[in-house]
Amino acid sequence: MEYFTIEGGHMLNGTITPQGAKNEALEVICASLLTAEEVNIKNIPDILDVNNLIRLLADMGVGVKRTGRNEYTFKAEHINLDYLESREFVKKCASLRGSVLMIGPLLARFGKAVLTKPGGDKIGRRRLDTHFMGFKKLGATFCHNDGSDTFEIHAPQLKGSYMLLDEASVTGTANIIMAAVLAQGTTTIYNAACEPYIQQLCRLLNSMGARISGMASNLLTIEGVDQLHGATHTILPDMIEVGSFIGMAAMVGNGIRIKDAAVEHLGIIPEAFRRLGVVINVEGDDLVIPRQEHYEIDSFVDGSIMTLADAPWPGLTPDLLSVLLVVATQARGSVLIHQKMFESRLFFVDKLIDMGAQIILCDPHRAVVVGHDHQKRLRAGRMSSPDIRAGIALLIAALSAQGTSRIENIAQIDRGYQDIEERLNLLGAHITRNKEA
Repeated sequence: MEYFTIEGGHMLNGTITPQGAKNEALEVICASLLTAEEVNIKNIPDILDVNNLIRLLADMGVGVKRTGRNEYTFKAEHINLDYLESREFVKKCASLRGSVLMIGPLLARFGKAVLTKPGGDKIGRRRLDTHFMGFKKLGATFCHNDGSDTFEIHAPQLKGSYMLLDEASVTGTANIIMAAVLAQGTTTIYNAACEPYIQQLCRLLNSMGARISGMASNLLTIEGVDQLHGATHTILPDMIEVGSFIGMAAMVGNGIRIKDAAVEHLGIIPEAFRRLGVVINVEGDDLVIPRQEHYEIDSFVDGSIMTLADAPWPGLTPDLLSVLLVVATQARGSVLIHQKMFESRLFFVDKLIDMGAQIILCDPHRAVVVGHDHQKRLRAGRMSSPDIRAGIALLIAALSAQGTSRIENIAQIDRGYQDIEERLNLLGAHITRNKEA
């Protein structure tokens, strides 16, 4: 088991470039299953979740060629469909949430797929009902296998359909899109997720020969085609990592430039930090965050306490609420953090309270943070990362704390952040990766 040792109190300075977007990478890599031709994908982040998915595709028979650290070519010409029913496949899927994104492409191209309960963050129940509903609307049937606790999904020929999704699920929308591109007829998806990652997936599929319209809206129209061909695609910078770096710059930065941040795709993220009083300057496609001696939380126009809550895009992504919460611990003023989508994502705040943060956990979804205004530093502590985003939030807290902290279960952080300690140490952080004997 590996862990980080963090010597807090060192100011960070310099330039950092965000990695490719994790969530987009998982989607577009799975999209390569839709064609027998080569799909070249650039700016793939070298992180645990993505690497595990790539290995799983290779085990299925996909030809995988690494042409650079962050660039791969995938050729799904010969897929071993029998492998999908093996215990090994089920076990690997159970530890990798991104594996659920293979169902749509496999169903569309081969007429069958296997669904197992996927792994991932321990942040509460993440249901798959939206995926099921979409596949059923397209004509798929399900059969439960009691022995392996899996669902076998069959659809000799998917047929286009109108559907109103019960929620704007990102992975659900992506899966349904990938199934619908090879379905007979036209599919209309209302209440579709419209995150930049979904838009990017649609752009890749259209470049492969799909006919998708309505991108960037919650109403997608997909005209099914007989087959898709190869293409080349470049993944956007990871907006969650950009937000994480903004948080670090606010807490322990002495002037940080986030280079090539794809500012036009960040949506409300910079504004959410500005509501905490963080100064963010835009220079071309870079974000520049000067040293923050103080940052003061805004109030609403009527003077009521500021509330930051997650919402489907273009609302605030839930993946950044953990970081915003940590940043608020050193702000001037108070803020209510409302995590609507997942019931366990705020449970990491007990570690911050142990470090001296003033936080009232109201219930599993809401926490009130009373900022220290940099008048009182957090104390170093020993903690464990429960999920990717809480892990990076705890790392930010440890960087600002007085003393030396230890963060265990850092495999959770590695799932979403490439070489994080090396990149932050170049800015002046003191982070050491250790392995227990």
